[in-house]
Amino acid sequence: MYYSSGNYEAFARPEKPEGVDCKSAYIVGSGLAALAAACFLVRDGQMKGDRIHILEKEQLAGGACDGYEFENIGYVMRGGREMDNHFECMWDLMRSIPSIETEGVSVLDEYYWLNKKDPNYSLMRATIDCGQDAHTDGKFNLSTKAAMQIMKLFFTPDEALYDKRIDEIFDDEVFESNFWLYWRTMFAFENWHSALEMKLYLQRYIHHVGGLPDFTALRFTKYNQYESMILPMTKYLEDHQVQFHYGTKVENVEFSIQGDTKLATRIVCTHDGEEEWINISENDLVFITNGGCVENSSIGDQNHPAEFHTEHKPGGGWDMWKKIAAQDSSFGHPDKFCSNPEQSNWMSATVTTLDDQIPPYVEKICKRDPFSGGVVTGGIVTVKDSNWLLSWTFNRQPQFRNQPKGQLVGWIYGLFSDKPGNFVKKTMRECTGKEICMEWLYHLGVPEDQIEEMAEHSANTVPCMMPYITAFFMPRSAGDRPAVVPEGSVNFAFLGQFAETKRDTIFTTEYSIRTGMEAVYTLLNIDRGVPEVWGSVYDIRDLLNATVQLMDGKKITELNLGLKEKIVLKEAIKKVRGTEIEKLLKEYHVI
Repeated sequence: MYYSSGNYEAFARPEKPEGVDCKSAYIVGSGLAALAAACFLVRDGQMKGDRIHILEKEQLAGGACDGYEFENIGYVMRGGREMDNHFECMWDLMRSIPSIETEGVSVLDEYYWLNKKDPNYSLMRATIDCGQDAHTDGKFNLSTKAAMQIMKLFFTPDEALYDKRIDEIFDDEVFESNFWLYWRTMFAFENWHSALEMKLYLQRYIHHVGGLPDFTALRFTKYNQYESMILPMTKYLEDHQVQFHYGTKVENVEFSIQGDTKLATRIVCTHDGEEEWINISENDLVFITNGGCVENSSIGDQNHPAEFHTEHKPGGGWDMWKKIAAQDSSFGHPDKFCSNPEQSNWMSATVTTLDDQIPPYVEKICKRDPFSGGVVTGGIVTVKDSNWLLSWTFNRQPQFRNQPKGQLVGWIYGLFSDKPGNFVKKTMRECTGKEICMEWLYHLGVPEDQIEEMAEHSANTVPCMMPYITAFFMPRSAGDRPAVVPEGSVNFAFLGQFAETKRDTIFTTEYSIRTGMEAVYTLLNIDRGVPEVWGSVYDIRDLLNATVQLMDGKKITELNLGLKEKIVLKEAIKKVRGTEIEKLLKEYHVI
């Protein structure tokens, strides 16, 4: 497997890998990474679909990319996905997945047209004082000292950040800025999370720094992620006779390890309560989704809270990974990620409006008609003074194809599930759907004497607790996540957010799809380049632009520098006078 850039290889069809007709593939899990691996096996590996087996413990594919209407409960979206135009592996795949809505076009075509005609941007990024504009005004409000802390992290080698927390790198100069408000709520970072991942995010999305305050950097699907992404992929795979084995819990994958050679030999699973074994030959391929950000998640309903389950049970991603990791040190260290759910959880809630009482409050804040079919909030609206650090969003409506006319389906989440609310004096994790809705309505500016009635009769709200939703952000070191294809592997690979690949960032659709692509291309030796992570971190134009944007448009000569730094800067500017460098610095308003 090798990386490529440019369009020379982007549209090439690889030759059929030698011996692929005699191979079978077993994929553990059916999340986005697993489905992507299956798609790449079919499209580029040219493997026969009936030789590909997807083993899924639930009765539905998609993993964390869900969107479903539960009988007697309501619509549920555990999370949402923000996407970038430089998700190179994702768009490489989606150009080949047919739309299930429009005949003759791809998912990429559909997505591209949608976001071209209706570009995303926010008109209200944050509120305060019960629905009033927090006046972040597109500013980062970073002091020179804070900017220097961010720059220092940006240039720190990965090795120096192993097992370091963000709050070991930044202090209140950063944490009290608008930058951190935008960042932590957009990406769900906590102060105690990985400084290494924070650095990787900065480098990965440096080309989008200017779009953070108003979300112009983002693109969204038409419907919820399940209907817009997962359904077209499963339809593509079913059309190619790929075999889905629902209700199959994989409890372990056993390996033969002889010296430097590692061979997957058996999959241990249960199906319909009966233990089964799948013997694996050297010629078969095994793809393992280890861990899982939505493992142990639970939903409540309008009148019941979501329970907080932390136990790792057989058939779950954490228990399986622990059993696999015990067999060889190269298979990672799951305890680094799943041993502290108090630091890896947050809660979400799906709210469905039932009448015309709540939509005007949404419209007042987002400054758009939420029933227009176009962008509504344009990303999350963060309640700056919320004890739960509540954020909420309504994407384009309808969010579900079968959503009744006149209803809105939106998403709420809180980073601090253990703090009492401002209006409902209970922790978020103790609250029913109705009570979460009451807290949200309070922050929308609904009069207090109308809140309970409105939450009970004008909305249906379904809470969801996710104990390990940001487990991948926990501080880590080299080797804590297994390589996509560990050294010495003969016939297996790891997939998803807890597999290690270069330069890309977790908690993204791109990361999942990239691991699937790299796994398939490596094990089948496909002779076509995997698109490298977009190289904006190496583009001086993006670096200069981001520098100025982070300082809210200030030129470098306007910064609060010490006397020594000012003298050095003055001399440096003199030396580039009359050169292409001076022209570049002026073009990007650095000087």
